[in-house]
Amino acid sequence: MDKKKVKDYMTYDVVSVDIHSTAKDVIDKIEKTHHDGFPVMNGDVVVGYIAARDLLFIEPAAKVEEVMTDNLIVADPEMDINDAARVIFRSGIQKLPVVDEKNHLLGIISNSDVIRSQIEHVSPEKVFNFMTTLKKLYGVDPSLDRATVPVKDLLPTQSKIYEDELEGRIYEIQKGLAEPIIVVRRPGKIILVDGHHRAIAAKRLGITVLDAYIIDIKEDMELGMERTAHAMNLKTLNDVQVLDYARHPLVAITHRLVKRV
Repeated sequence: MDKKKVKDYMTYDVVSVDIHSTAKDVIDKIEKTHHDGFPVMNGDVVVGYIAARDLLFIEPAAKVEEVMTDNLIVADPEMDINDAARVIFRSGIQKLPVVDEKNHLLGIISNSDVIRSQIEHVSPEKVFNFMTTLKKLYGVDPSLDRATVPVKDLLPTQSKIYEDELEGRIYEIQKGLAEPIIVVRRPGKIILVDGHHRAIAAKRLGITVLDAYIIDIKEDMELGMERTAHAMNLKTLNDVQVLDYARHPLVAITHRLVKRV
């Protein structure tokens, strides 16, 4: 199952403002575009961001560089969309400029883009894609079922998850909003393919079974994902490390990348 990237959801046509503009210029642009903020450019380099709230009680003649936020979080287009979601919502920001290695503006990813990606995320299409992959790799003919599986029997294939996303999955389960997990069931094994946060959230809540898309394989063969799990010393959900929020390697701060003008 392919990971969705920031580049798949970001807006490429971005309205920006020049660092030498004034607060009035920004207000005029807000009225014209109905946007609530803009990346600030010094030539073709992103140096900050200015939002409508930054203009409160500011004189119209004030320079953008005096009121903009220059300690700005930016992202790489190859960043996983779920990691971008974590940064956006954990940081409390609405828009994340997307830049290349030289801090040139490539696009912008917003919280609404992230929501759109998560709505698409619930599609069972990825289940069928994974079944097709299994057919090609192992020559098997898997079948699909929808049922519950015991949480304690799940073999994880992911070595770490994030605490903040785990909290979100706990909330979803409590509200009855959680989507099914995806597992492969073969003789003697139930392998967790997708839904590690949901599985561990259920475990924390004392829930013993989870709704699942079950991909059944009759053949008794060890799959590649099992070998990967063994290499990471993963035997039960207890072996999955829960990490507090940590900065993603494809996220940067603008003042670390460019000299302040």
